Amino acid sequence: MQEAAIHYQVLGAAFAVALVLGAVMRRTNFCTMGAVSDWVNMDDLGRLRAWLLAMAVAIAGVLALEAAALASIGRDTLPPYRGASFAWLRYAVGGFVFGVGMTLASGCGVKTLVRAGGGNLKSLVVAALVAAVVYLMYATRLFELSVTSWSEPATLDLARFGVKGQDLGALIGAWTGLEAARAQLAAGVALAAVLLWFVFKSRDFRASFDHVLAGIVVGLAVVIGWYLTAGPLGAEWREYAMMAGEQRPLRVGAQSFTFISPIGDAARYLAQPGDLRLLTFGVVAVGGVVLGAALHALASGGFRLEWFASARDFAAHAAGGVLMGFGGFAAMGCTIGQGVSGVSTLALGSFIAVAAMIAGAALTMKIQYRLLDA
Repeated sequence: MQEAAIHYQVLGAAFAVALVLGAVMRRTNFCTMGAVSDWVNMDDLGRLRAWLLAMAVAIAGVLALEAAALASIGRDTLPPYRGASFAWLRYAVGGFVFGVGMTLASGCGVKTLVRAGGGNLKSLVVAALVAAVVYLMYATRLFELSVTSWSEPATLDLARFGVKGQDLGALIGAWTGLEAARAQLAAGVALAAVLLWFVFKSRDFRASFDHVLAGIVVGLAVVIGWYLTAGPLGAEWREYAMMAGEQRPLRVGAQSFTFISPIGDAARYLAQPGDLRLLTFGVVAVGGVVLGAALHALASGGFRLEWFASARDFAAHAAGGVLMGFGGFAAMGCTIGQGVSGVSTLALGSFIAVAAMIAGAALTMKIQYRLLDA
């Protein structure tokens, strides 16, 4: 019983962080799809800089955790960001499809949850469709037929080339002969510095409390997630899970915040609430974000029920939900899961996925505007 308390300590802490995350995201209107839209359509980089700030904070935080030996983020994380299996085509195609989907659905996975917490019923439909697709991907042969069939032949096993993983440290180390840990530190410091310079060189951004707050909170949330699951408490958590036998909880391992697969896991848990094995880090993160956004919406008087304006509006959101579920699962993450958590590990696949998401979203927005002008 005492050992099981470790499990609920991790989940409770994750829920608390997600609660704050949901409230802050709603308060600041943090939205990665909106960030791309502002950039493409209005040449406004404010929200994009907030996203980049989150990346910089997360990168710096992970570097600090690893340098101080406060967390061990290896190559067997959930998902395996730093793994030697480099599924570049899967990252690219999945990310692109996700970008298209989040544009049609008016927001990425976490934004969908935030909007749902504020009373947006359209987002509940989107989340339900994401959950349905995710469930079909891991419970049927859909993933094998729709992703593995074309992505596996293109996947590179970096270990065959003497490279231990796809993190920048391992890649640079294999190329230059530098120690991987030192190469990782150097690359991370350089990237975080460039991002921070770009973000804060804007006077308008520096003057925006909401943008700065959003970037810092999202980045810190990811760092805390890594510390909870890959630090000392996380080590006890994994040990407990290994000894739990048939009652072993699912998805125990080093991880941080991501929101597409967890939406599917949350739906599965809600269908069987008595099975506590299904209550995972991702599930409580989903619940925490929704509740945090709801509490902020109620406290600020912003809670509003919203439904589809037309059949066309429904079709666009429904298609977006399906594409986000497929793309996010294929790319092994969303704009937070790959865009901040994955990027914080300096995994090459995460950078590819993020670039593809931005490309998919930007192209879809351009097409939408051309159709409106036609």
